[in-house]
Amino acid sequence: MRIKSQKDFVSGILLVIVGAAFAVGATNYSFGVAVRPGPGYFPFGLGIILALLGVVVLFSAFKQERKGGDPIGKIPWRPLLCVVGAIVFFGFFLPRLGFVISFPIMIVLTAAGSNEFTWKDALLNATILTVMSYAIFIYGLQLTIPLWPAL
Repeated sequence: MRIKSQKDFVSGILLVIVGAAFAVGATNYSFGVAVRPGPGYFPFGLGIILALLGVVVLFSAFKQERKGGDPIGKIPWRPLLCVVGAIVFFGFFLPRLGFVISFPIMIVLTAAGSNEFTWKDALLNATILTVMSYAIFIYGLQLTIPLWPAL
């Protein structure tokens, strides 16, 4: 068999790896039953579905002929590092700075990965998303998330 699409091949492998990792990681939690699912029920099912989707994409790399083999281009490092860095920042600083400070900074850091980044748009998005997230998660769902820096 010959790989006819490099992008589909690599994407399929990554989806299988990530899906399998989530499914295996979910086995550390209780599953519960279908009527009353436990905390491991949803991530396990989602991991299995993701891995199966990866298998479908992986096999399509051998079946569907793509022009020029559909080669993998260069990795967009700036968006990748900005998005991953913003998520790591939020996870680390949420307990220290609180939601009201760390969430908008995360949004601005994520937006900085775009080639179309402007401070005006980033700050507007940060404001709107912070207010909406506060309304949904803290007010609506009443989650206990620190709002302000711990003193």
